[in-house]
Amino acid sequence: MKKIQIINGPNLNLLGKREPAIYGSATFEDFLNKLREKYSGFEISYFQNNVEGELINKIHEVGFDFDGIIINAGHIRTLLLQLVML
Repeated sequence: MKKIQIINGPNLNLLGKREPAIYGSATFEDFLNKLREKYSGFEISYFQNNVEGELINKIHEVGFDFDGIIINAGHIRTLLLQLVML
């Protein structure tokens, strides 16, 4: 089974809570459950943190053990620059 890691950066833990009139009331966990149902042939793992260094640590932790990493880093420019340099 293919393994996919989803990594979300700052403030994405607030989906469904912060300004639901603008962003909606669905949480990322709601979305994650739909992804897991739709792509049941994949093992989908999820990580979110508001600290840039923790996102980089997670990339290093799973980088060679997963088949793919999906990153929504938000406005973290340092992380994006480091990813481009990989």
